[in-house]
Amino acid sequence: MSYIKAESVLPRELIETIQQYVNGKLIYIPCREKQEWGSLTSAKAFFRERNERIYEAYEDGMSLPEIARSFALSEKSIQRIVRDQRPAFREGIETV
Repeated sequence: MSYIKAESVLPRELIETIQQYVNGKLIYIPCREKQEWGSLTSAKAFFRERNERIYEAYEDGMSLPEIARSFALSEKSIQRIVRDQRPAFREGIETV
């Protein structure tokens, strides 16, 4: 993430007010409208599809250690994905 110099976008009075709270430090100012995670990239779809493939491998009888090696994840991560995907597959709901 890049930063913008306050002097180039904020009025001097506002900068002086902010300096009363944080002087010479970097601060993060969040966006007004929070965007949903993965909305700007294909990451959400990638992880949804990966998790569906993991659950299908589990349903096909593949062991957790085999799935973990196949997807380069820990067994704990595979357990979590299987647990989270199980209700989604029953109800036809998308999860990530």
